[in-house]
Amino acid sequence: MKIIDAQIHIWTQTVTPPSGLHRKVPKYTAEEALKEMDEAGVDAALIHPPYSWDPDSNAYAVESAKKYPDRFAVMGQFPLDDPESRKRIVGWRNQPGMMGLRWALLYPDQQKALHEGKLDWVWPAAEKEGLPVATMAGLFLPQFRKIAEAHPQLKLIIDHCGLLRLEKDAAAFGKLDELCALARLPNVAVKATGAPGYSTQPYPFRNLHDGLHRIFDAYGPKRFFWGTDITRMPCTWRQCVTMFTEELPWLKGNDLEQVMGRGLCEWIGWNYNFD
Repeated sequence: MKIIDAQIHIWTQTVTPPSGLHRKVPKYTAEEALKEMDEAGVDAALIHPPYSWDPDSNAYAVESAKKYPDRFAVMGQFPLDDPESRKRIVGWRNQPGMMGLRWALLYPDQQKALHEGKLDWVWPAAEKEGLPVATMAGLFLPQFRKIAEAHPQLKLIIDHCGLLRLEKDAAAFGKLDELCALARLPNVAVKATGAPGYSTQPYPFRNLHDGLHRIFDAYGPKRFFWGTDITRMPCTWRQCVTMFTEELPWLKGNDLEQVMGRGLCEWIGWNYNFD
């Protein structure tokens, strides 16, 4: 079974320290990631450039995907407040390894722009270009629903299980009903990334399993993507893998293959060789 991580960050410089619980290191290179991936049995990974702390990370991600085409692809980004960005979205996938777009929309100014409609141009433009878009929609599920309903041909991905970013354990699943209700929209998928970071328990983080099962049941194996966000995980990459491959009795067979990589590749159009 091929295992493909739905989200990692790599970077070569920092203007500001990496955000949140990410490793406080000046760089985390493609080669460092590949070493850890090989040790963990991870075949490939989808890079999300951490633009907020390394403005050159998008170019570095593309360079890495070009250098290691069988190991990396990219969900890139560009500055949303730059008028020139409206031109950049045309032909975006012509870059090596580029699959789509991802903005966390985490910071207050981004949230303000979202709710004021200043980002309304992005969704139809991405829909027209056939670009999947990932975001931390758990921060703004009602607004996210409106976007998904208004653009049914736009493939959207909810980051980090749609959990509440600053909560732990049961509290992290505070919007679980609303998240699962979004599964009725066929253009919405969920990245099951970063799950161990939401638990105060040790591996295998059993207090998360029921919530993950509910999300899986709602979205199904082709819209529920395993991944790590490894540079902020409280456990090893291998443990992130085995939490899903060995500790979830309801995730087996073809469903497991879909969750661990096939579903992601089909959703974003990554023509990965599974043979």
